[in-house]
Amino acid sequence: MGGTIAALVRQGWWVVICDLTDGEPTPLGSRERRLREAATAADILGVRRITLDLPNRFLMDTVEARKEVAAVIRAERPDLLFVPYWEDAHPDHVQAARIGEAARFYAKLTRSDIPGEPHYPRRVVHFLSTHYRMVRRPSFLFDVSDTFEQKLRSVAAYESQFSEARGNLWILDHLRTAAAYYGSLVGVAYAEPFVMREEVGLRRLDALL
Repeated sequence: MGGTIAALVRQGWWVVICDLTDGEPTPLGSRERRLREAATAADILGVRRITLDLPNRFLMDTVEARKEVAAVIRAERPDLLFVPYWEDAHPDHVQAARIGEAARFYAKLTRSDIPGEPHYPRRVVHFLSTHYRMVRRPSFLFDVSDTFEQKLRSVAAYESQFSEARGNLWILDHLRTAAAYYGSLVGVAYAEPFVMREEVGLRRLDALL
């Protein structure tokens, strides 16, 4: 959802990225290098980034993880909470979706040892990061035509993970193809899909594409 993040920043939204893990271990790079790359990607998008110390590859929806994320929600007090789509081949993504939704609930508890004042984001929105080869019907599509190249630069900032040596630069082309497909559904150059469990309500129709 990098294109959407960049677009929201341009519109004046305050956006914070919270990484549940630092992504290590990985076959290439190091923890220090990935943190530098993550910081560069955040700078490109114009956002602040928080990295928690939950375990990569072994991420689990535990009470402790829920409380840690809930503390971030209380500190940042977001109106909207974006978490991964709940169906995915990557077990960490599935657990991250569960942690995020549960943390939203935990963050509003009054009699709790979670730091900060209670807060309850109005909506949870799921972005698609699925490893399955499937297309899910989105609840809405966000026009990222003006920020898509900015998104690609932020992804390419992870030079240790995307390189000719690793042979996976095709992923950048795949992102363009997918965004062009979703854009074609609503008559724009590029769009990013989002899914919501709850119904979407509107007060104005002039924002519809």
